Amino acid sequence: MKVLQRHSGLSSSSRRRGSIHLVLALFFAFFFLACGDDDSDFVTRPSDDSSSSVCKDCDDESSSSGKAKSSSSSDSETSMSSQKQGDGGSEAAMTSSSSKVPEPDEGSSSSAKSSSSSAKSSSSVTLATPCKTDSTDTCEYGELIDSRDGQIYKTVKIGDQWWMAENLNYETIRSYCYRDSVEYCAEYGRLYSWSAAMDSAGTWSENGKGCGYGITCSPTYPVRGVCPEGWHLPSRTEWENLFVAVGGSSNSGTVLKSTSVYSNTEPTDAYGFSSLFPGIMAHNWVFEEEKRLVFYRSSTENNTETAYAMTLNDVYKFGQVGACHNSKNDDNKNFGYSVRCIKDSQE
Repeated sequence: MKVLQRHSGLSSSSRRRGSIHLVLALFFAFFFLACGDDDSDFVTRPSDDSSSSVCKDCDDESSSSGKAKSSSSSDSETSMSSQKQGDGGSEAAMTSSSSKVPEPDEGSSSSAKSSSSSAKSSSSVTLATPCKTDSTDTCEYGELIDSRDGQIYKTVKIGDQWWMAENLNYETIRSYCYRDSVEYCAEYGRLYSWSAAMDSAGTWSENGKGCGYGITCSPTYPVRGVCPEGWHLPSRTEWENLFVAVGGSSNSGTVLKSTSVYSNTEPTDAYGFSSLFPGIMAHNWVFEEEKRLVFYRSSTENNTETAYAMTLNDVYKFGQVGACHNSKNDDNKNFGYSVRCIKDSQE
């Protein structure tokens, strides 16, 4: 994997850095005046040509993920600590269940959110222990083999959840390589429209069938979507729970970013999630923001035009999950965003 180097032109005097930070602080303050300060609001990386961000149709109410156990997997995952790689111990196949629980509507009351769902509230999320520094790496890693095309992905356990530690690179309709370059796909994975990420055609699962742009759908959770068997597309709540597991959203941008990316926040990749900045495909198939930000798909829609996503960028220490309209994610169901899959529950 290439290491992104700091451009020499970025060096400046402390006075100039202070001015830049002041501008960013003013931008940040203005954004929240316009968009609200709820965690579900969306902050995108400020750019020179971006217009001021204005929320419309943003749903600020927190959700609960109705995660259910799914069918057993033929894909293999080998679990090991970084200090014990090569032990060859295989992890048991996914346990199966016929139970599938729809994720409650974002606007539903807490009483309507079934306690029988396997989704966890933030208060019950297992906190993860930082496992990676510049000199040591004791994170628990695994290996996921996608039986559809044979690609192998690194995985990592954060708290009690297994996440892909690389972006998905499975080719399907309405998925794209940044700048149409297979080299970018090899490094960053593919960029997926929401319908592609949800598997709206129902190729691998019925749970997200029919979900796409211009319509409202009611998927059954968990939504496998475009993910390998035994894994699924994270819901809004599962992304939020990841933030809880790593100590909260306020510093999640620092601890979830790969140390190979350039960022003002000096990333530590403390949990082995190793997020890169592949950029996005925006309006009119325009590719932008490489090495500056990432948007990750979720299976939770906001309205007919937008769906929730998780975002990190090279400016802020925090990460966010939201679907707030602005110049970077208006009509975002049609945009190309990255995909990280989460392992089906084995409870």
